[in-house]
Amino acid sequence: MTKSRLIDRMPVVHQLRQSVGLQRGMLVAGLVLTGIFVLCAILAPLIAPYGFAQLSGPDGNFGAQQPPSAEHLLGTTVGGYDVLSRVIWGAQTALYVVIVAIVLSVFIGILLGLVSGYLGGWVDRTLVVVADAIYAFPTLLLAIVVAIAISGGQSGLWPGILAAAASITVVFIPQYFRVVRAEVVRIKAEAFVESAKVIGASTPRIMFRHVLRNSTRTLPLIVTLNASEAISTLAALGFLGFGIEPTAAAEWGYDLNKSISDVAAGIWWTAIPPGLAIVLTVLGITLIGESLNDLADPRLRARRRAKAQTPADAVAATQPASREMMGEVQ
Repeated sequence: MTKSRLIDRMPVVHQLRQSVGLQRGMLVAGLVLTGIFVLCAILAPLIAPYGFAQLSGPDGNFGAQQPPSAEHLLGTTVGGYDVLSRVIWGAQTALYVVIVAIVLSVFIGILLGLVSGYLGGWVDRTLVVVADAIYAFPTLLLAIVVAIAISGGQSGLWPGILAAAASITVVFIPQYFRVVRAEVVRIKAEAFVESAKVIGASTPRIMFRHVLRNSTRTLPLIVTLNASEAISTLAALGFLGFGIEPTAAAEWGYDLNKSISDVAAGIWWTAIPPGLAIVLTVLGITLIGESLNDLADPRLRARRRAKAQTPADAVAATQPASREMMGEVQ
Protein backbone atom coordinates (compact mmCIF):
# COMPACT_ATOMS: atom_id res chain seq x y z
CA MET A 1 0.00 0.00 0.00
CA THR A 2 2.79 2.39 0.94
CA LYS A 3 4.72 1.50 -2.22
CA SER A 4 1.70 2.23 -4.42
CA ARG A 5 1.22 5.59 -2.73
CA LEU A 6 4.86 6.48 -3.37
CA ILE A 7 4.46 5.55 -7.04
CA ASP A 8 1.30 7.66 -7.30
CA ARG A 9 3.17 10.66 -5.92
CA MET A 10 5.81 10.51 -8.65
CA PRO A 11 5.24 13.53 -10.95
CA VAL A 12 5.05 11.62 -14.24
CA VAL A 13 2.90 8.78 -12.88
CA HIS A 14 0.52 11.18 -11.15
CA GLN A 15 0.06 13.32 -14.25
CA LEU A 16 -0.31 10.25 -16.46
CA ARG A 17 -3.10 8.82 -14.31
CA GLN A 18 -4.77 12.21 -14.12
CA SER A 19 -4.88 12.64 -17.90
CA VAL A 20 -7.62 11.21 -20.11
CA GLY A 21 -8.31 10.77 -23.82
CA LEU A 22 -6.31 12.89 -26.23
CA GLN A 23 -4.46 14.54 -23.36
CA ARG A 24 -3.08 11.17 -22.24
CA GLY A 25 -2.09 10.33 -25.80
CA MET A 26 -0.15 13.58 -26.12
CA LEU A 27 1.59 12.99 -22.80
CA VAL A 28 2.50 9.39 -23.63
CA ALA A 29 3.80 10.38 -27.08
CA GLY A 30 5.89 13.13 -25.52
CA LEU A 31 7.30 10.78 -22.89
CA VAL A 32 8.20 8.18 -25.52
CA LEU A 33 9.96 10.67 -27.82
CA THR A 34 11.79 12.33 -24.93
CA GLY A 35 12.73 8.93 -23.47
CA ILE A 36 14.27 7.88 -26.79
CA PHE A 37 16.23 11.14 -26.92
CA VAL A 38 17.56 10.73 -23.36
CA LEU A 39 18.46 7.06 -23.87
CA CYS A 40 20.32 7.83 -27.10
CA ALA A 41 22.24 10.59 -25.31
CA ILE A 42 23.18 8.42 -22.34
CA LEU A 43 23.98 5.27 -24.32
CA ALA A 44 25.68 7.02 -27.25
CA PRO A 45 29.10 5.43 -26.61
CA LEU A 46 27.45 1.98 -26.64
CA ILE A 47 24.92 2.21 -29.48
CA ALA A 48 26.72 4.51 -31.94
CA PRO A 49 28.47 2.37 -34.59
CA TYR A 50 31.32 4.87 -34.94
CA GLY A 51 32.78 7.90 -33.23
CA PHE A 52 31.34 11.31 -34.07
CA ALA A 53 34.63 12.40 -35.70
CA GLN A 54 35.65 9.00 -37.09
CA LEU A 55 36.47 9.03 -40.79
CA SER A 56 37.75 5.51 -41.38
CA GLY A 57 37.17 1.92 -40.36
CA PRO A 58 38.89 -1.43 -40.79
CA ASP A 59 38.30 -1.25 -44.56
CA GLY A 60 39.72 2.25 -44.97
CA ASN A 61 38.09 5.66 -45.27
CA PHE A 62 34.31 5.86 -45.22
CA GLY A 63 34.08 8.12 -48.24
CA ALA A 64 31.98 11.25 -48.65
CA GLN A 65 28.24 11.23 -49.39
CA GLN A 66 27.99 7.45 -49.50
CA PRO A 67 24.37 6.19 -49.71
CA PRO A 68 22.85 4.08 -46.94
CA SER A 69 24.34 0.58 -46.79
CA ALA A 70 24.99 -2.26 -44.37
CA GLU A 71 28.11 -0.54 -43.05
CA HIS A 72 26.49 2.90 -42.85
CA LEU A 73 22.75 2.57 -42.24
CA LEU A 74 22.10 6.26 -42.95
CA GLY A 75 25.03 6.88 -45.28
CA THR A 76 27.87 9.35 -44.79
CA THR A 77 28.08 13.14 -44.82
CA VAL A 78 29.94 15.44 -47.19
CA GLY A 79 32.79 15.43 -44.68
CA GLY A 80 32.96 11.64 -44.63
CA TYR A 81 31.32 11.10 -41.21
CA ASP A 82 28.78 8.37 -40.50
CA VAL A 83 25.33 10.04 -40.39
CA LEU A 84 23.77 7.67 -37.84
CA SER A 85 26.68 8.09 -35.46
CA ARG A 86 26.55 11.87 -35.75
CA VAL A 87 22.82 11.87 -35.00
CA ILE A 88 23.24 9.68 -31.90
CA TRP A 89 26.22 11.63 -30.57
CA GLY A 90 24.36 14.87 -31.33
CA ALA A 91 21.70 13.82 -28.80
CA GLN A 92 24.38 13.70 -26.11
CA THR A 93 25.60 17.19 -26.99
CA ALA A 94 22.05 18.55 -26.93
CA LEU A 95 21.36 16.92 -23.54
CA TYR A 96 24.52 18.46 -22.06
CA VAL A 97 23.56 21.92 -23.27
CA VAL A 98 19.95 21.61 -22.07
CA ILE A 99 20.98 20.48 -18.58
CA VAL A 100 23.59 23.20 -18.12
CA ALA A 101 21.35 25.95 -19.55
CA ILE A 102 18.30 24.97 -17.49
CA VAL A 103 20.26 24.60 -14.23
CA LEU A 104 21.99 27.96 -14.65
CA SER A 105 18.86 29.84 -15.71
CA VAL A 106 16.70 28.30 -12.95
CA PHE A 107 19.25 29.04 -10.22
CA ILE A 108 19.98 32.62 -11.30
CA GLY A 109 16.37 33.44 -12.25
CA ILE A 110 14.94 32.13 -8.97
CA LEU A 111 17.54 33.95 -6.88
CA LEU A 112 17.01 37.28 -8.65
CA GLY A 113 13.22 36.92 -8.61
CA LEU A 114 13.23 36.09 -4.91
CA VAL A 115 15.43 39.06 -3.99
CA SER A 116 13.54 41.44 -6.25
CA GLY A 117 10.06 40.42 -5.14
CA TYR A 118 10.76 40.29 -1.42
CA LEU A 119 13.00 43.34 -0.95
CA GLY A 120 11.26 45.65 -3.43
CA GLY A 121 12.38 49.27 -3.69
CA TRP A 122 15.13 50.35 -6.05
CA VAL A 123 16.49 46.80 -6.27
CA ASP A 124 13.16 45.58 -7.62
CA ARG A 125 12.80 48.45 -10.08
CA THR A 126 16.34 47.99 -11.42
CA LEU A 127 16.04 44.23 -11.89
CA VAL A 128 12.61 44.55 -13.52
CA VAL A 129 13.92 47.08 -16.04
CA VAL A 130 16.94 44.91 -16.90
CA ALA A 131 14.82 41.76 -17.21
CA ASP A 132 12.28 43.50 -19.45
CA ALA A 133 15.06 44.85 -21.67
CA ILE A 134 16.58 41.37 -22.08
CA TYR A 135 13.17 39.78 -22.60
CA ALA A 136 12.33 42.30 -25.34
CA PHE A 137 15.56 41.53 -27.22
CA PRO A 138 15.30 39.00 -30.10
CA THR A 139 16.11 35.60 -28.62
CA LEU A 140 18.32 34.16 -31.34
CA LEU A 141 20.20 37.41 -31.93
CA LEU A 142 20.94 37.70 -28.22
CA ALA A 143 22.18 34.10 -28.14
CA ILE A 144 24.47 34.75 -31.12
CA VAL A 145 25.96 37.86 -29.50
CA VAL A 146 26.63 36.03 -26.23
CA ALA A 147 28.11 33.01 -28.02
CA ILE A 148 30.50 35.22 -29.99
CA ALA A 149 31.47 37.20 -26.88
CA ILE A 150 32.22 34.04 -24.89
CA SER A 151 33.85 31.70 -27.39
CA GLY A 152 34.50 33.76 -30.51
CA GLY A 153 31.91 31.79 -32.46
CA GLN A 154 33.29 28.23 -32.21
CA SER A 155 35.19 26.22 -29.62
CA GLY A 156 35.83 22.75 -28.24
CA LEU A 157 33.39 20.41 -26.53
CA TRP A 158 33.01 21.76 -22.98
CA PRO A 159 33.90 25.39 -23.81
CA GLY A 160 31.39 25.18 -26.65
CA ILE A 161 28.74 23.58 -24.44
CA LEU A 162 29.26 26.23 -21.76
CA ALA A 163 29.17 29.02 -24.37
CA ALA A 164 25.97 27.68 -25.95
CA ALA A 165 24.41 27.08 -22.52
CA ALA A 166 25.37 30.56 -21.33
CA SER A 167 23.87 32.19 -24.42
CA ILE A 168 20.62 30.26 -23.85
CA THR A 169 20.71 31.02 -20.11
CA VAL A 170 20.72 34.76 -20.72
CA VAL A 171 17.52 34.36 -22.74
CA PHE A 172 15.78 32.18 -20.12
CA ILE A 173 16.67 34.07 -16.92
CA PRO A 174 14.00 36.80 -17.39
CA GLN A 175 11.26 34.16 -17.70
CA TYR A 176 12.07 32.54 -14.34
CA PHE A 177 12.68 35.95 -12.80
CA ARG A 178 9.25 37.27 -13.74
CA VAL A 179 7.37 34.15 -12.65
CA VAL A 180 9.14 33.86 -9.28
CA ARG A 181 8.95 37.59 -8.59
CA ALA A 182 5.19 37.64 -9.19
CA GLU A 183 4.70 34.71 -6.81
CA VAL A 184 6.96 36.23 -4.15
CA VAL A 185 5.10 39.55 -4.26
CA ARG A 186 1.86 37.66 -3.67
CA ILE A 187 3.17 35.30 -0.99
CA LYS A 188 5.03 37.86 1.12
CA ALA A 189 1.66 39.41 2.03
CA GLU A 190 0.33 36.11 3.40
CA ALA A 191 -0.35 35.63 7.10
CA PHE A 192 2.34 32.97 7.66
CA VAL A 193 5.04 35.40 6.43
CA GLU A 194 3.80 38.10 8.77
CA SER A 195 3.81 35.56 11.61
CA ALA A 196 7.42 34.65 10.85
CA LYS A 197 8.36 38.33 11.05
CA VAL A 198 6.55 38.73 14.37
CA ILE A 199 8.41 35.85 16.02
CA GLY A 200 11.73 37.39 14.94
CA ALA A 201 12.76 35.23 11.98
CA SER A 202 15.57 36.75 9.93
CA THR A 203 15.01 38.01 6.40
CA PRO A 204 17.13 35.28 4.74
CA ARG A 205 15.27 32.60 6.71
CA ILE A 206 11.89 33.96 5.68
CA MET A 207 12.97 34.28 2.04
CA PHE A 208 14.50 30.85 1.61
CA ARG A 209 12.54 28.81 4.15
CA HIS A 210 9.01 30.15 3.86
CA VAL A 211 8.67 32.19 0.64
CA LEU A 212 10.87 30.27 -1.79
CA ARG A 213 9.30 26.86 -1.22
CA ASN A 214 5.84 28.27 -2.01
CA SER A 215 6.80 30.32 -5.09
CA THR A 216 8.29 27.67 -7.38
CA ARG A 217 5.32 25.37 -8.02
CA THR A 218 4.84 26.43 -11.65
CA LEU A 219 8.52 26.17 -12.61
CA PRO A 220 8.45 22.51 -13.79
CA LEU A 221 6.07 23.55 -16.56
CA ILE A 222 8.40 26.32 -17.68
CA VAL A 223 11.42 24.01 -17.52
CA THR A 224 9.90 21.52 -19.96
CA LEU A 225 8.93 24.23 -22.44
CA ASN A 226 12.34 25.90 -22.14
CA ALA A 227 14.12 22.59 -22.72
CA SER A 228 12.61 22.34 -26.19
CA GLU A 229 13.45 25.98 -26.88
CA ALA A 230 17.05 25.33 -25.76
CA ILE A 231 17.43 22.54 -28.31
CA SER A 232 16.01 24.78 -31.04
CA THR A 233 18.38 27.61 -30.10
CA LEU A 234 21.38 25.25 -30.02
CA ALA A 235 20.47 23.91 -33.46
CA ALA A 236 20.08 27.46 -34.78
CA LEU A 237 23.49 28.47 -33.42
CA GLY A 238 25.09 25.42 -35.03
CA PHE A 239 23.27 26.00 -38.31
CA LEU A 240 24.53 29.58 -38.46
CA GLY A 241 28.09 28.52 -37.66
CA PHE A 242 28.29 29.75 -34.06
CA GLY A 243 28.17 26.37 -32.38
CA ILE A 244 30.65 23.68 -31.43
CA GLU A 245 33.46 22.61 -33.75
CA PRO A 246 32.54 19.43 -35.66
CA THR A 247 35.72 17.64 -34.54
CA ALA A 248 34.94 18.40 -30.87
CA ALA A 249 31.35 17.14 -30.78
CA ALA A 250 28.44 16.20 -33.02
CA GLU A 251 25.80 18.90 -33.37
CA TRP A 252 22.57 18.58 -35.34
CA GLY A 253 22.44 22.20 -36.50
CA TYR A 254 25.95 22.08 -37.96
CA ASP A 255 25.25 18.83 -39.82
CA LEU A 256 22.03 20.28 -41.18
CA ASN A 257 23.91 23.32 -42.48
CA LYS A 258 26.47 21.18 -44.29
CA SER A 259 23.71 19.17 -45.98
CA ILE A 260 22.09 22.13 -47.77
CA SER A 261 24.05 21.61 -50.97
CA ASP A 262 23.41 17.86 -50.79
CA VAL A 263 19.64 18.36 -50.93
CA ALA A 264 19.93 20.27 -54.18
CA ALA A 265 21.94 17.36 -55.62
CA GLY A 266 19.34 14.78 -54.56
CA ILE A 267 21.34 13.45 -51.60
CA TRP A 268 18.64 13.24 -48.96
CA TRP A 269 20.29 11.06 -46.30
CA THR A 270 22.58 13.79 -44.97
CA ALA A 271 19.76 16.26 -44.21
CA ILE A 272 16.72 14.24 -43.12
CA PRO A 273 18.21 12.38 -40.09
CA PRO A 274 19.54 15.44 -38.20
CA GLY A 275 16.51 17.52 -39.17
CA LEU A 276 14.14 14.76 -38.05
CA ALA A 277 16.07 14.41 -34.78
CA ILE A 278 15.58 18.12 -34.04
CA VAL A 279 11.87 18.04 -34.90
CA LEU A 280 11.03 14.89 -32.94
CA THR A 281 13.01 15.91 -29.85
CA VAL A 282 11.47 19.38 -29.74
CA LEU A 283 8.03 17.88 -30.42
CA GLY A 284 8.38 15.32 -27.62
CA ILE A 285 9.45 17.81 -24.97
CA THR A 286 6.82 20.32 -26.12
CA LEU A 287 4.06 17.72 -25.85
CA ILE A 288 5.09 17.00 -22.27
CA GLY A 289 5.17 20.69 -21.40
CA GLU A 290 1.81 21.46 -22.98
CA SER A 291 0.20 18.41 -21.37
CA LEU A 292 1.50 19.34 -17.92
CA ASN A 293 0.36 22.90 -18.48
CA ASP A 294 -3.17 21.76 -19.35
CA LEU A 295 -3.31 19.35 -16.43
CA ALA A 296 -2.22 22.10 -14.04
CA ASP A 297 -5.07 24.36 -15.18
CA PRO A 298 -8.12 23.69 -12.93
CA ARG A 299 -10.51 25.08 -15.55
CA LEU A 300 -9.35 22.55 -18.14
CA ARG A 301 -9.49 19.71 -15.59
CA ALA A 302 -13.08 20.60 -14.73
CA ARG A 303 -13.95 20.78 -18.41
CA ARG A 304 -12.49 17.32 -19.04
CA ARG A 305 -14.39 15.85 -16.10
CA ALA A 306 -17.61 17.39 -17.40
CA LYS A 307 -17.02 15.87 -20.85
CA ALA A 308 -16.26 12.47 -19.32
CA GLN A 309 -19.60 12.41 -17.48
CA THR A 310 -22.66 10.85 -19.05
CA PRO A 311 -25.93 12.84 -19.12
CA ALA A 312 -27.30 10.61 -16.31
CA ASP A 313 -24.20 11.35 -14.18
CA ALA A 314 -24.62 15.07 -14.76
CA VAL A 315 -28.26 14.93 -13.66
CA ALA A 316 -27.36 12.83 -10.63
CA ALA A 317 -24.66 15.30 -9.63
CA THR A 318 -27.13 18.17 -9.59
CA GLN A 319 -30.17 16.22 -8.34
CA PRO A 320 -29.04 13.38 -6.04
CA ALA A 321 -32.64 12.47 -5.10
CA SER A 322 -33.48 11.59 -8.69
CA ARG A 323 -31.40 8.41 -8.47
CA GLU A 324 -33.63 7.04 -5.74
CA MET A 325 -36.68 7.79 -7.87
CA MET A 326 -35.06 5.77 -10.67
CA GLY A 327 -34.74 2.77 -8.35
CA GLU A 328 -30.95 2.83 -8.12
CA VAL A 329 -29.13 1.84 -4.97
CA GLN A 330 -27.17 4.57 -3.22
